[in-house]
Amino acid sequence: QVWLVESGGGLVQAGGSLRLSCAASGRTFSNYSMGWFRQAPGKGREFVAAIHRSGTTIYYAASLKGRFTISRDNAKSTVYLQMNGLKPEDTAVYYCAAGPVYGTTPTEYNYWGQGTQVTVSS
Repeated sequence: QVWLVESGGGLVQAGGSLRLSCAASGRTFSNYSMGWFRQAPGKGREFVAAIHRSGTTIYYAASLKGRFTISRDNAKSTVYLQMNGLKPEDTAVYYCAAGPVYGTTPTEYNYWGQGTQVTVSS
């Protein structure tokens, strides 16, 4: 079992930045690839970014590349999502997830956090 707790969400003006954190506990963090997803009201869960358990391979949703940066600190059992140049359409609940494989779909991840709300005002 892996427990994930996100933090760092909030209200920000368009063009601003936020840094989300996801702290893991339970099984060995470095054994898991990590992903960030988001879900806006009335929409499905959307892939944002993923990072291999080694931290050497990273993948972003094409529409977000250049604005968002995923990173991990295995010593702290934490994964981060730095979000810059935020837009109102980035408003969503952001979830981190852990899984044995490095993937872009929710079904590839076994463990999920409770989510953190990000709201971007225009």
